[in-house]
Amino acid sequence: MTLTLAVDHQSTTAPYEQLRAQISERARSGRLPVGYKLPTVRGLAEQLGLAANTVAKAYKALESDGVIETRGRHGTFVAAAGDAASRRAASAAAQYAEEAYRLGLTRDEAEAAVQDALRAAYDSE
Repeated sequence: MTLTLAVDHQSTTAPYEQLRAQISERARSGRLPVGYKLPTVRGLAEQLGLAANTVAKAYKALESDGVIETRGRHGTFVAAAGDAASRRAASAAAQYAEEAYRLGLTRDEAEAAVQDALRAAYDSE
């Protein structure tokens, strides 16, 4: 399997964000399988005609999102994105619940706020 990415230099979207979005979408859709080894930062930068810092920024964002993982000198690999996404969602939910409780919201008020936020996020697609 060969990873083919493209950067539109005419786009108003930053090149690192274009890379982040393409790799993330492919990992989440399964077109990049869990465990797939990504090119090195330097190698991908050369392939796409970008600065190494641009690719490094994309990789850092993807790692923060739980889409990829760096295994030291062994390389960068596609992570189990579903598991990482579930862990991050659970962590965010726990933080929200603690904050809502600290603010003195009732359970119904906290749940209503979540429902409003979910509607705003999912219905805007």
